[in-house]
Amino acid sequence: MNSSITINDRYKIQIFTGDSETSKKALTDFRKENKNIDATIVFNTPIYKVWVGNFKTRIEAENKLNALKKKYPNAFLVKPNK
Repeated sequence: MNSSITINDRYKIQIFTGDSETSKKALTDFRKENKNIDATIVFNTPIYKVWVGNFKTRIEAENKLNALKKKYPNAFLVKPNK
């Protein structure tokens, strides 16, 4: 788990929420198909979330979100607080 990816003002896409083991599997599967996109697990008691991307603009994030919705229909945009 990489905490540095979450502490900035860029947009992320949340593709999964659930327990630890299932989150790890979702992260591994995502990384296999998307080697050039940052991805990490964020823990927020009691839920694990898989966040992907590190987008400067909302438009850039929304374009990727639309592409990811085919495989992850529940995906949505996240803008973490600093």
